Amino acid sequence: MNVLHFVNAFFSDSAHWHGYDGIPGRLLEHVQYTLMALGLAAAVGLPVGLLTGHTGRGGNAVAFVATAARALPSFGLLVLIAVAVGIGLLPVMIPLVVLAIPPILVTTYEAVRSVDPSPVDAARGMGMRESGILFRVELPVALPLVLSGLRSAAIQVVSTATIAAYVSLGGLGRYIIDGLYQRDYEKVVGGATLVALMALVTLAVFWAAGRLAVSPGVRRR
Repeated sequence: MNVLHFVNAFFSDSAHWHGYDGIPGRLLEHVQYTLMALGLAAAVGLPVGLLTGHTGRGGNAVAFVATAARALPSFGLLVLIAVAVGIGLLPVMIPLVVLAIPPILVTTYEAVRSVDPSPVDAARGMGMRESGILFRVELPVALPLVLSGLRSAAIQVVSTATIAAYVSLGGLGRYIIDGLYQRDYEKVVGGATLVALMALVTLAVFWAAGRLAVSPGVRRR
């Protein structure tokens, strides 16, 4: 049996569309994990990246933190925290947030640092406050790169949130973990396909956000 047959069998089975283990419910759980982790990571990475990028200070610290966070294995961190604090949402959120912060932090920092200094100097010479320079001059120009960092983080979280199933939570990883345990490869392939489709939808969402949020003049650069 090939992969396409497994995919067709999984999605054509009406039992996978109803109940607590149905696709809509598992998809909603996966989206919730993703949004929570991405929101927490953005709450940390965006302010720090904007501030360090604007001031030009802390670049080495940003690079060090990003490198260290990327070196941490998400699954190993999940197991370690689950052993320490028990099964629940916290052991899932910490690895996902740690995974998502580096691309947001580094890309935001680099985006602000790459802004042409001429308009920044002009705004400063006109007496504009530093906060105004950051949010009215630098951020609109840096926005495409900032969104690319958020997009990268979102894709990584969508793909990695399947680890929630290892600590008895839900999400699309439930199909993969349960399928492997039951040797039900139709369920494994179906779950993996759903994760891939969700990643593609995430890309489309960020593309649309870029078209709406970024000014045409900046997009054409």
